[in-house]
Amino acid sequence: MQDVTQECQRTSNTHADQLNQQCYCVTLDRKALTDSLRKQFVGAENDLSAVPELHHLFSNTPVFVPRADIETMERIVQAIESTAELSPYQEHALSWAPEIAHFNPGPIGAFMGYDFHLGPDGPQLIEINTNAGGAFLNTVLARAQHSCCGPSQQTAETKQALDGFEDAVFDMFKQEWQRQRADSMPSRLAIVDDAPGTQFMFPEFQLAQQLLQARGIDTLILDPSELEYVDGALTAQGKPIDMVYNRLVDFALEAPAHEALRHAYLDGAVVVTPNPRVHALMANKQNLILLSDSQTLRDWGLSEAEAGYLESAVPMTRLVSASDAAELWSARRELFFKPVAGHGSKGVYRGNKLTRRVFENILQGDYIAQNFVPAGERTMRIDGTVTTRKVDIRLYTYAGKRLLAAARVYQGQTTNFRTPGGGFAPVFQV
Repeated sequence: MQDVTQECQRTSNTHADQLNQQCYCVTLDRKALTDSLRKQFVGAENDLSAVPELHHLFSNTPVFVPRADIETMERIVQAIESTAELSPYQEHALSWAPEIAHFNPGPIGAFMGYDFHLGPDGPQLIEINTNAGGAFLNTVLARAQHSCCGPSQQTAETKQALDGFEDAVFDMFKQEWQRQRADSMPSRLAIVDDAPGTQFMFPEFQLAQQLLQARGIDTLILDPSELEYVDGALTAQGKPIDMVYNRLVDFALEAPAHEALRHAYLDGAVVVTPNPRVHALMANKQNLILLSDSQTLRDWGLSEAEAGYLESAVPMTRLVSASDAAELWSARRELFFKPVAGHGSKGVYRGNKLTRRVFENILQGDYIAQNFVPAGERTMRIDGTVTTRKVDIRLYTYAGKRLLAAARVYQGQTTNFRTPGGGFAPVFQV
């Protein structure tokens, strides 16, 4: 039976590869996308002003992914979240985390994001994110798709997930609230980021605001400087704030501008998701060192099945040390270097692109070295010319369960939204 399963998976992979290489269909209905965004932005602060700028966020073509790979990615996510519950893992992860991460108010983190590269060895985990952006935008995108040339469309399961997305998101925030509070729902939630109106993902904040307000939660989009914490109450614009959907990249809330939020959080006066503890346990890049050491995870009590998934999916990762300079330089072409505290692909380097000067800076910084895993590829026609783009797959999850799968199409060393023909793309399972 195992051989049959492996043969089916190989066949599925081959079919997906063929479609990604040979299907040039433009499936995005730009008019339907724009109409949907216009409808949802009615009443938002900036009304329709954000709609035209959104178009460069979206690719015209889907990415084909084998159903078996989606299922494997889900198992990998579940294995990681099981690992994060192990006491020895938590002890190690918290040993290099800031002090605020030791406070555990209960929430487990809204909108986790797991990023994968797909290839002949199956899904390979590249990164874990606690403030993963794009889920709301990807849902609108996935609903605005024409049919493709072949039989491979969005599956019934995918359509069911899209139909239930808003309810799942509402339930996620409700569960996060109830993990810290006894009463049923917050009265008011704030989506918080530095200068939110200037953020690349500001339209997504508006979509989240619309969704939550439609379900009875008064929702504000705020800069943290608008928050005040006085006499045990967190307020903004004279209104009490019960819950914060945290989009800050100051994961430990250390910046002076975040002091009010930090104090309210530590006093338990507000429910924050995702919070510093979740980031420390899940998204600190140094944790990839632990997740890539499958034997140690087995010794700590992780099941053989889950350890096996991580062994096959998490590229070997090590902490960069100046004492290993010669070895790292020699092996650099097979490595990818990432800052431990980095975000948004900032400060990352493909080893084969390194100069001696940059390498010396890496040695002096706080970096990990991850075995390089090439991104998948998608062939498409742009302005009449056939060209190839890189692809990664993101699973948006909550409590280990998939909310949405989406792709990012790009060109260059890291994911970006500047690539012609690139941007978010829907995942079509085959």
